[in-house]
Amino acid sequence: MTEHDPEKLNVAPGTPHSNIVSETVAYVIGLALALVLTGVSFWVASTGVLWGPGVAVGLVVLAIAQMGVHLVFFLHITSGPDNTNNVLALAFGVLIVFLVMIGTIWIMGHMDTNMMPDPALMNLQMQR
Repeated sequence: MTEHDPEKLNVAPGTPHSNIVSETVAYVIGLALALVLTGVSFWVASTGVLWGPGVAVGLVVLAIAQMGVHLVFFLHITSGPDNTNNVLALAFGVLIVFLVMIGTIWIMGHMDTNMMPDPALMNLQMQR
């Protein structure tokens, strides 16, 4: 493999390489980015840098960036053709999580509505 090998230049960040040093450097870069994003999230939440209602949006943006760092540098999810199964497994996992969340919210909403006592019964008890 030469130093200017086109395959070596066309590698996504966080993709494991055959060289142990470059793999370690990728993990260290991922760790540094994750620590910086975590620190910035705490800083944004504890200071008045962002406008009050914008803090939630800023934290969501930082959380999505944090997920991207973890997916690329630690889970090695890239857009390469050999990662199709990993991307499909990740998409299926996200689908299941959203179905569970939406189903739970739906069930809890119906329980709240259907488990409340009848207003007529409540009035009858108050008159006694």
